[in-house]
Amino acid sequence: MMELLKTGAYLVNGTEIIEDTPEAAAQLQAVIGPNVPSKEEAAKGTIAYGILEAHNTSDNMDKLKIRFDKLTSHDITYVGIIQTARASGLEKFPMPYVLTNCHNSLCAVGGTINEDDHMFGLTCAKKYGGIYVPPHQAVIHQFAREMLACGGAMILGSDSHTRYGALGTMAMGEGGPELVKQLLNQTYDINMPGVIGIYMTGEPIKGVGPQDVALAIIGAVFQNGYVNNKVMEFVGPGVEKLSADFRIGVDVMTTETTCLSSIWKTDDVIKDFYDIHGRAGDYKELNPAPVAYYDGMVKIDLSKIRPMIAMPFHPSNTYTIEDMNRNLMDVLHDCEQKALVSLDGQVDFKLTDKVHNGKLYVEQGIIAGCAGGGFENLCAAADIIKGKSIGADEFTLSVYPASTPIYMELVKNGAAATLMESGAIVKTAFCGPCFGAGDTPSNNSLSIRHSTRNFPNREGSKLQNGQIASVALMDARSIAATAANKGYLTPATDLDVEYSGRKYHFDSSIYANRVFDSKGVADPSVEIKFGPNIKDWPKMSALPENMILKVVSEIHDPVTTTDELIPSGETSSYRSNPLGLAEFTLSRKDPAYVGRAKEVRAAQEAVEADKNPAEALTELAPVIDAIHTKYAKITNENIGIGSTIFAVKPGDGSAREQAASCQKVLGGWANIANEYATKRYRSNLINWGMLPFLIEKGDLPFTNGDYIFLPDVRKAVETKASEFEAYVVKDGSLVPFVLKMGELTDDEREIILKGCLINYNRQ
Repeated sequence: MMELLKTGAYLVNGTEIIEDTPEAAAQLQAVIGPNVPSKEEAAKGTIAYGILEAHNTSDNMDKLKIRFDKLTSHDITYVGIIQTARASGLEKFPMPYVLTNCHNSLCAVGGTINEDDHMFGLTCAKKYGGIYVPPHQAVIHQFAREMLACGGAMILGSDSHTRYGALGTMAMGEGGPELVKQLLNQTYDINMPGVIGIYMTGEPIKGVGPQDVALAIIGAVFQNGYVNNKVMEFVGPGVEKLSADFRIGVDVMTTETTCLSSIWKTDDVIKDFYDIHGRAGDYKELNPAPVAYYDGMVKIDLSKIRPMIAMPFHPSNTYTIEDMNRNLMDVLHDCEQKALVSLDGQVDFKLTDKVHNGKLYVEQGIIAGCAGGGFENLCAAADIIKGKSIGADEFTLSVYPASTPIYMELVKNGAAATLMESGAIVKTAFCGPCFGAGDTPSNNSLSIRHSTRNFPNREGSKLQNGQIASVALMDARSIAATAANKGYLTPATDLDVEYSGRKYHFDSSIYANRVFDSKGVADPSVEIKFGPNIKDWPKMSALPENMILKVVSEIHDPVTTTDELIPSGETSSYRSNPLGLAEFTLSRKDPAYVGRAKEVRAAQEAVEADKNPAEALTELAPVIDAIHTKYAKITNENIGIGSTIFAVKPGDGSAREQAASCQKVLGGWANIANEYATKRYRSNLINWGMLPFLIEKGDLPFTNGDYIFLPDVRKAVETKASEFEAYVVKDGSLVPFVLKMGELTDDEREIILKGCLINYNRQ
């Protein structure tokens, strides 16, 4: 089904793979003749290299400084982004910037706060020359596919699932500060990423959908980091066997591999997509060069893919549904054991009690959002469930078309009626089920979803209240098959279905009637509308000469997601209030974190007021006394006091900058990790002036509650040190150890020294 090559590989004429072995040169010569390019030259033949080169503003392709063509954000992130840019002198959006409203349209509590944010967005689109998509019209990524993507372009979004590679657009999801940089005519600075070829052959069998292919890939590459922070480039003869919707459905899930971005070769299928959407001029044929070198290669035989399921609590926890059903009790028991780690034993999590007469019963099915809400997915689901009933028991089925144009076409062709006749509920375009702000299952329920993630509590349950529900990811087709079987897990390949293959017609008048498009023309006379919940960022201090850090949380899970760092769902009602949102930091993982962090922040506030920090936090007195035994000149003039967390591998999942900014406004000055799960989380830390420290795997020299002293930390950053002198301050003594720091650009170093990106841009 899938093979991961252990070496790099050459792709010749798009169809022949030659592994990078000592015999590679001779093999290449036998195929193409004597003019064999060097590996370095062949690496320039990837589609990804060509797009990155066209957008690089530096004269060095090893150190990229990227300017994107377009930006996109949704209503969890755009307020903070624009507020940050305004504080740094924003006058006009320098490129098309789309503000969608798909994340809190149906769920926010707190009176006017939700619509206040929307009015902020609309008036900013008018004032600065942007595009505003009202609530319910489209989820962020579907609107981008329909109206924003174009061949050979690059788009940056403040959502981790910003992926439009199937349409020939290299797109990346990052934290808000990276969009701020683009708005201020700065650059996205990265080393040239590796490029991994995803070589497809064969054709999917009937009943297999894009989520099945995506989950198979994620299961194969996540744990081993095969594509981590690299570009996935989809090539091979199997690509042409896939529809545009199918490719899009695979592409959006590449985020869950922890890759940096994705790109696909394009053909007449994608040309037709642009034609259907009235944008024929935006199509561009993309293919690798006759000889292209890839840093790795994943070979996939699409005909061997079978319906998949990703069990709680990660998209990489994958099985074929056939294997799952064959070994049901073993798989469920294994999931329960893994949950003991993920949930820290806070609740009694059971799945084995859902087995009825040898079959797994699930309580809920959802097909939604940027991954599941596409036209072909919903038409296929309608074909499967036609003439059947989901039953009148616990099982429910909700369907969220990804945009109003898709919804309209489903109404016109009868698919919506078919779904509703079965007992399914068809709702408007909304991202809620993907991040815990809608359709939260009942306690102890299992939901099967064609959406993007199934992290702990991401479906909306509150662990701190003794609640637990869970999600398994599946394709829309097998969810519909399970619904037709009234909630008993069923792969779509078990049913003999005649798929209708309905043709899609895009109605552009829907957006023309409702979407505000400034056409890039700013109107400085427009006054921005601020609701009472929209707050400015608090003042942030520059990096001090020396630093005392208190460890206020210690997390030893193999991976810590951004949802655990700052929960989504109901907390997003406070997305425009930095201090209000920060109250929820680590609330599901370590409820005592916020109180501990605030105690340390009070000490730093005392330092800034030139008062004795030990009066604000009495436990600091012996710490400072111990430091003075070796560093007698430490005073309020040259010390900073902050908090840090330790996590093994933090930052998997969402691009939301709040995972870092919430720590920052609570007084956080660093993270310590064995490694960072994603580039985007590390970038978020840096942009908020936090030190992304690394420590070798093994026993830690400190524990939760300990104090760490970092002498001359500012000088170490200034001099580009890769190792930092550190001491655990305990029992009146200083115990030395070493912290490390990965590579920083000059700008990143300056941002940390200034204290945050806002301060950096104010200088």
